[in-house]
Amino acid sequence: MKIGLYTGTFDPITNGHLDIIHRAAKLFDKLYVGIFNNDKKNPLFTSTERADIMNQLLADFDHIEVIVHESDLTVNVAQKLGVTALVRSVRNAQDLDYESAMIYFNHEMTGIETILLAARPELQYVSSSRMKELVHFGIDVSKWVPKFVALELEKKFDQK
Repeated sequence: MKIGLYTGTFDPITNGHLDIIHRAAKLFDKLYVGIFNNDKKNPLFTSTERADIMNQLLADFDHIEVIVHESDLTVNVAQKLGVTALVRSVRNAQDLDYESAMIYFNHEMTGIETILLAARPELQYVSSSRMKELVHFGIDVSKWVPKFVALELEKKFDQK
């Protein structure tokens, strides 16, 4: 059985993330989407909120499971889940450089392979941090994130 794990902070989830998930879902019998914490990124949504949003967006996929993990290495979680390959995405050369180092160490530590999926050209500039910045300044981001996510972002910034 082919089991994949695609991780990120997904704060918020973008159309780029969803595109990678949909493409990765075709490659695996089971795909875990791991919402991992990265305090350096100063998350706007809690892990639980991100998982709830992700579960709503992926409800039609019976072979995708959303998991939340607060503090462990991706490869450790992958081993516990029986993952056969990690899924990572790259938007540009900077992402590729970062991911290359991670691929090396992940493979050296566990032998788990990594599959890199390149962002589609129309999505390569979309990032979660950019979405939060734009919403902060009152810009409608619904062409770069699912409409449901755009509404959740607006609510978050209205509360601040």
